Amino acid sequence: MGLDGAYVHAREGDNRTAGWFEVIVGKSIPLDQPAKCFSFVQTYDTKPKRRLFEVLRTQGLQMNQDLTFLSDGGATVRELQLYLSPESEHILDWFHVTMRITQLQQQVKGLAAATRADCARDPAQVLESVKWYLWHGNVFRTLQDLSWLADDVEAWGETHPDAAKLAQRLWEFHDYIANNRDWIPNYGERYRSGERIATGFTESAVNQVVSKRMVKQQQMRWTKHGAHRLLQVRVQVLNDDLRATFCGWYAGMEQERPEPALAAAA
Repeated sequence: MGLDGAYVHAREGDNRTAGWFEVIVGKSIPLDQPAKCFSFVQTYDTKPKRRLFEVLRTQGLQMNQDLTFLSDGGATVRELQLYLSPESEHILDWFHVTMRITQLQQQVKGLAAATRADCARDPAQVLESVKWYLWHGNVFRTLQDLSWLADDVEAWGETHPDAAKLAQRLWEFHDYIANNRDWIPNYGERYRSGERIATGFTESAVNQVVSKRMVKQQQMRWTKHGAHRLLQVRVQVLNDDLRATFCGWYAGMEQERPEPALAAAA
């Protein structure tokens, strides 16, 4: 099960500049059944945990069955996962980890040469070490190096504004790793064993469910109610459940099912 978040342009009444709101998207991939997606507006759906449970139940979830959750480590998805199955395997998505490291590396490149020279250790080399430690699941050395580097860069923040910004981002990344330390495995070992370490399959679900209609190159703004309703229809279509849902509402539809040849032609 992979979980991720996306942000949609908000609209409240006539206010067309209401900012953004969060949408949660998930994708469940059983070993012996087709994958299924689900989605909801995080601050609108009153029963998001029940929604996730129902998706897994339709895929044959058994009591006390072991699950593997991959997510970006955000507080919203963390609460959802732990509520559903606290004893299951929870993994911090490697993609989101490396994305944050890459952003820090870009900031380091933007530092003035004099600032980098003032640091006791080359920030670029420290970040490479941090990435290596994380790949091997060594959270202790990761947090140690990040705190040392943040202190070192922070010491020059008064005279180098770009260093102050980098120090702030380093402490944010330090806290992100500390908050998710129990979800950081030995990624290298999992990768060599053929196990998932990233939520690429969830990213594709985000594109299918949210981005193509609500975000990418779209100028529309959405109410939470409207977005949530559209998400439910979109998920039903992707899961090939929409007709079954309508048949449950209107018994006559089941008798009017089109012939396979006609359906294929359509």
